[in-house]
Amino acid sequence: MTDTDVFDLLDVLADPHRRQILQRLVDGAVCTCTDLVAATGVGQPTVSHHLKVLREAGLVRGERCGRFVEYSVVPARLRTLAVAFTTLADRAEMVGSTRS
Repeated sequence: MTDTDVFDLLDVLADPHRRQILQRLVDGAVCTCTDLVAATGVGQPTVSHHLKVLREAGLVRGERCGRFVEYSVVPARLRTLAVAFTTLADRAEMVGSTRS
């Protein structure tokens, strides 16, 4: 994951509603936007938009369950993001130690 990818994901997660949705999904898969509408306090079209952004970022996936879609987090993508942050922190430490 490049630095640009990391910062693009930070942009995705900068929105408080997307963070709420992701947190809700971390706690377990959710079927339908209705649960997420109640959790976030925004309308269904807004929740659908945020889910689309999270899907395009690879943070969540949707699987059709009859006429509904069950959404869940992609753990591997979160792990990749965690490794990328660790790498950035290591680089920052190295730069900081050379300045001392």
